[in-house]
Amino acid sequence: MNEDEVAAFVAGAMGGYIQERIASGENPEEARRIAEVQTRELVPDGKPAPGQLLYRVVDDEASDIGSLWIGPRTPENAEAYWVWDIEIDESERGKGFGRAAMVLAEEAARDHGATELGLNVFGHNVVARSLYESMGYRTGA
Repeated sequence: MNEDEVAAFVAGAMGGYIQERIASGENPEEARRIAEVQTRELVPDGKPAPGQLLYRVVDDEASDIGSLWIGPRTPENAEAYWVWDIEIDESERGKGFGRAAMVLAEEAARDHGATELGLNVFGHNVVARSLYESMGYRTGA
């Protein structure tokens, strides 16, 4: 991705993240502050930090239908990868693309030396929780 594509990708991911935090009851200003801090850490100067991997999810016709962002959860521990964002266009959900993207996340994390892959899913996102749980991910408090 070029610099403009990365900026658009990150802006979309962080915009969705802010909305999820607000939908979960967080103060909008706090949600934006947290997203800004994470963006500075994960994409300093508009370039993904080492290990941060951005993917476009495409269908069988190579049409862009979603995105995936994974990378080390902290710079100090490159063995613990995190799914920062996964998004499948609403019209394409329920067709296996989310599951395929998660399999890609697992393979890419492993290929980059990760021994674990974690993620955050907000409690109100029942569909995503069901997908992750069906793939063996555990929910925690």
